Amino acid sequence: MTSVMLRNRLPVLEKSWVCMTGARSMSSVPNTKLFINGKFVESNTKDWVDLHNPATNEVVTRVPKSTSLEMQKAVESAKNAFPAWSNTSIISRQSVMFKFAELIRKNMKDLAANITKEQGKTLVDAEGDVLRGLQVVEHCCSIPSLMQGETLSGIAKDLDTYSYKLPLGVCAGIAPFNFPAMVPLWMFPVAITVGNTYVMKPSERDPGACMMLLELLNEAGCPPGVVNAIHGTHDSVNFICDHPDIKAISFVGGDKAGKHIYERGAKNGKRVQSNMGAKNHGVVMPDANKENSLNQLVGAAFGAAGQRCMALSTAIFVGEAQNWLPDLKARAESLKVNAGHIPGTDLGPVISPEAKKRILELIESGVQEGAKLLLDGRGLVVPGFEKGNFVGPTILTDVTPSMRCYKEEIFGPVLVCLSVDTLDEAIQIINKNPYGNGAAVFTNNGATARKFTFEAQAGQVGINVPIPVPLPMFSFTGSRGSFLGDQHFYGKQGVNFYTQTKTITSSWREQDVTHTQAAVAMPVMK
Repeated sequence: MTSVMLRNRLPVLEKSWVCMTGARSMSSVPNTKLFINGKFVESNTKDWVDLHNPATNEVVTRVPKSTSLEMQKAVESAKNAFPAWSNTSIISRQSVMFKFAELIRKNMKDLAANITKEQGKTLVDAEGDVLRGLQVVEHCCSIPSLMQGETLSGIAKDLDTYSYKLPLGVCAGIAPFNFPAMVPLWMFPVAITVGNTYVMKPSERDPGACMMLLELLNEAGCPPGVVNAIHGTHDSVNFICDHPDIKAISFVGGDKAGKHIYERGAKNGKRVQSNMGAKNHGVVMPDANKENSLNQLVGAAFGAAGQRCMALSTAIFVGEAQNWLPDLKARAESLKVNAGHIPGTDLGPVISPEAKKRILELIESGVQEGAKLLLDGRGLVVPGFEKGNFVGPTILTDVTPSMRCYKEEIFGPVLVCLSVDTLDEAIQIINKNPYGNGAAVFTNNGATARKFTFEAQAGQVGINVPIPVPLPMFSFTGSRGSFLGDQHFYGKQGVNFYTQTKTITSSWREQDVTHTQAAVAMPVMK
């Protein structure tokens, strides 16, 4: 899809959240705006981040590093909006979510087109990005049930106890580049539907989809100030961690940033939920359905160019399943690498030249440490997109847990393969790895599946399902080194994260009805 076609499809959305002219524009490249108090406003910053199309490395937009004053205005807007919004009936907040969900569904293709242009993933995958976020919004429409408290009457004579779930205040979200629609939709819809207000910081690498979502939220009738958006890098993250009016922080991204945000935010008394890195394993048993297992493995390893925190980046072949490696290679070789908007593309570019360089370094480190390159995706050039950040599907075999390519999250289209003799050995490898986002087993044996379910130390387990990300009636439950915090994203845990419980103990004495003499002795509960 050309940029002209995209502009034609987004006559309103693209005009609102970017500025084509303005005193600070250096060329025809638009500036991405801030979103404060229900309006898109151009930043006064002198510090900008150039956002490149990963398929061409052409500059798509310039993203501001918000000034301290602009970030403060965003928090003030959210703080000022909180009293009225938190006192708005839950039915009214639910109604906004109903309208928001409808608008997302109507604009799904436009949102996907923007994701493809800014992030690089295929249009089909980008629509999936939007859809999985939309499902969280749809789940928020059931918030009257999710927000119900607890009641117990008659716990003692004339004594009742009940509890409410109440919002926290101003909350904030820091999103990654790999899911520019889905992850923000994990955050602010849940937070605001339970009554909070929000400051969103989308990734500076691809904020467009999030900004489009905020325009749709406006259209859905969400009042000004309920959600605001700032942009930036380290300074904006530290601002969110330090600002005293921000009560809770949601983060998805890499280990270094996640640990920093968790520690700095918690030190300042904030709630923090931090989804971080992963090294997800898929165990292939010799009794598995061969065709289905290999297809699932290839899709989960190379889809989205491997840029998923739930990518199945490590395969452990057990026993005779090791003989399937040539078939695995054949399937991976058949994948088409191209710009994401080209029909028939299976995987697009990675996000940046720096990301590509790191991926290539990790592939080379595996070779230097003794791994074999069953399939080498280095040196790939896509005709017509010679400047793009492309890496082809790559398979490393004979990998051991001591190798750097195994220990580090590659975050690219690279599958590392290990071989063992037994299921117990495979589980032992998984449990020694520090990460715990997800693990999968491919088998036709129920006892094997049950053993794996209970013994593999991962927060999300798939049985013949390579990427076991739960739908939003459950929560995203990554564990161990993949998560810091007490309550996970969306589902019931997401509601609990964004709310506090107030418990009331109430006494209405039967004797008071008859106006009997006042009791002066120490009250005794029976």
